Amino acid sequence: MAGDLRGKLGAQHLPLRDQVLVALRTAIINGDYLPGERLTEDRLAEDFGVSRNPVREALRVAEAEGFVVILPRRGAVVASPSSGTVADMFAVRERLEALAARLAAERATPADVAALRELLNEGREATQRQDLRRVAELNSALHLRILQISGNPWLSSIAKALYLHVQWVFRLGAAQRAPHSWAEHIQLVDAIESGDGERAELAALAHLGAAYAAAHENAEGGYQR
Repeated sequence: MAGDLRGKLGAQHLPLRDQVLVALRTAIINGDYLPGERLTEDRLAEDFGVSRNPVREALRVAEAEGFVVILPRRGAVVASPSSGTVADMFAVRERLEALAARLAAERATPADVAALRELLNEGREATQRQDLRRVAELNSALHLRILQISGNPWLSSIAKALYLHVQWVFRLGAAQRAPHSWAEHIQLVDAIESGDGERAELAALAHLGAAYAAAHENAEGGYQR
């Protein structure tokens, strides 16, 4: 929970505003604060054990990033990823990750494939435990690892900021989506291991298509709490 961070802020080598921003962003991505939930400065200051000033500054940045909406006379609430936002995100993911999968199939070493298999095992175990926070983390870790294996640093660089939102959207629907997602991940890793770039690209596109359909449905449904 967000309260677990209390007492840790201020000990890091970052401006306090940035530490609060990281903690706030993480709490939203992990589902500690849910879409539509009101976030008062007093509440966040209490949760993070800081004064209101760094909270106010962090909320402004979080709003610019799309994690928070600041409403007149109501204050800050956690944003709800819209169907349009989800569509835009997946349009970019399809371009990046289809190419990354093709390149990864052409360039992956046995050690790379072993690392992907380990992430698959961890993801399956976390899904069985219903540890949805860990499932979302591992989902991002797997996709970012494939981007890294592609050997194209531009793909990895572009994806880093995007994946904060990818992990958030995945976490919001993880209870329903996770078992299907990890089955699709197996197909993707099998394709990468085969060395067949076209097969890997098609596996990535199939996975992203299914993920988009689920995320779009969640966005249309308003992320029921």
